[in-house]
Amino acid sequence: MTRPLLVGVQLPEVERHVGWPELLEMAHVAEDIGVDSLWVGDHLLYDLPDGSVRGPWEVFTSLAALAAATTRVQLGPLVASLSFHSPAMLAKLAATVDGIADGRLILGVGAGWNEREYRAFGLPFDRRIDRFEESFHVMRRLLAGEEVTHVGEFHSFERCRVDPPSPRLGGPPLLLGSTGPRMLGITLPHIAAWNVWFAHYGNTAEGFRAVCRDVEARAVAAGRAAGEVQATAAVYVQAPGGAGRDMGGDGKVIAPITGEPMAVADQLAAFADAGAHHVQLVLDPITRESVEWVGRVLAALDR
Repeated sequence: MTRPLLVGVQLPEVERHVGWPELLEMAHVAEDIGVDSLWVGDHLLYDLPDGSVRGPWEVFTSLAALAAATTRVQLGPLVASLSFHSPAMLAKLAATVDGIADGRLILGVGAGWNEREYRAFGLPFDRRIDRFEESFHVMRRLLAGEEVTHVGEFHSFERCRVDPPSPRLGGPPLLLGSTGPRMLGITLPHIAAWNVWFAHYGNTAEGFRAVCRDVEARAVAAGRAAGEVQATAAVYVQAPGGAGRDMGGDGKVIAPITGEPMAVADQLAAFADAGAHHVQLVLDPITRESVEWVGRVLAALDR
């Protein structure tokens, strides 16, 4: 019995206020039922349609705690906004979490999108991809063990080094949370994987297949071997009791994957056929009971 692709779960973010003990309990249940990875969103706050404001726990603090509380699952931000941190400090945070996790961190990165949280926390929102490009190259070099002196448009560093380093030679694998042509052009020579959010491909295996073909062609054009850069997708799945998920974004309505565990497993297997190496389940609702239900989906998928 072999699982056709890795399956992760995104822990609660904007759906409701979740205390840390409940979130940690979900993580323990997920590891116990055989989930391959756990993911935490990197956001600061959202304005919700009802006029309320809600934010999740801070991402790297959360990942450090999850790393200390688990032993097997891979962990990562889905995805960390490089604009929220100095690239040198982000490299320091990532190396520390990877050390606590004994080499289980996947470092997902992106340029961010929610202007509201940038303004609220006093962070620059302009020229996000320009800022991402400079930060990405500084961060990756530091994580690879280089000493970096850099004078750029947005940042300056003098003989910067991350010590202690990540426990893995070359640092944690990098995952890009974007399929934009410019973002791919910046990162494809260096990343281990890319990810696309469910709303951006319609939450279907066929929609993902089209994105996968495009990114694969760009990766080969950038000098990477076919299949070398792993394809991953966030997949919206409705568990029993689900009634719709507030994305905290543009309000776009996307149909979830639904059904009995075997039917959901078949649909996840279709993502593997479409080229996915790893999927991150965005569950509705996101509760302990839903995570336990995922165990039944995994049992069917493994068969």
